[in-house]
Amino acid sequence: MADPNEKKAPTIVRFYRFRNRLKEKTHGLAGGKGGISAEALEAAEKALESMAEDYPDWVSGLITKLAEQHGRCVDTPEDRRDHFEEINRIAHDMKGQGGTFGFPLITDFADSLYNFTTIRNDINDRMVELVKAHIDAMRAVIKGRIKGDGGEMGQQLSATLQKAIESYKKGD
Repeated sequence: MADPNEKKAPTIVRFYRFRNRLKEKTHGLAGGKGGISAEALEAAEKALESMAEDYPDWVSGLITKLAEQHGRCVDTPEDRRDHFEEINRIAHDMKGQGGTFGFPLITDFADSLYNFTTIRNDINDRMVELVKAHIDAMRAVIKGRIKGDGGEMGQQLSATLQKAIESYKKGD
C-alpha cells in the first residue's frame, strides 16, 4: 500500500498540433493541383442527369409502397403503429432525394410525412387519412412531372396538403 504522504512525480503533458493536410488538398492550398478535374466533374454531371431521368419511375415505386402501407393501416387498425413505422422509414428515404433530382415538392411532402409519422401511439382514422393526403400530393407531383416549385400547380398542391394538415390539427 502506498504511503499517502509520499509525493508523486509531476506528469508532463505535451500537445502536438498537426497540420490538416487533407483540408489543404481539398481547398487547393497545398502544393500542386487541387480541386476536381473537368472530366470528372462532367462525368458526375452526366451520371446525375441520367439518375434524374429515372427518378420519377423510381420514386413511383416508393409511393406505391407508401400506398400499400396506408391500405394496411385501413385494413388492420391493430397494427397501425408498425405500418406507421414503415411509412416513416420510406418517407425518410424520400425526403433527401427529391431536391437533388429536381423535385423539391417531393422532398417537402416527404419531410412533412416523415415528421407526422414519427412513432405515435393511439393512431386514429384521421391520422391515417392525413397520410393518404401526403401520398396523393406526391402522386400528383410525379404524375404531372412537376419540377422545381411547380408554379401555380405546385402552390395548389402545397395549399391543399396544408389545408388537410390544418384540418387535422383543428380536429375537423
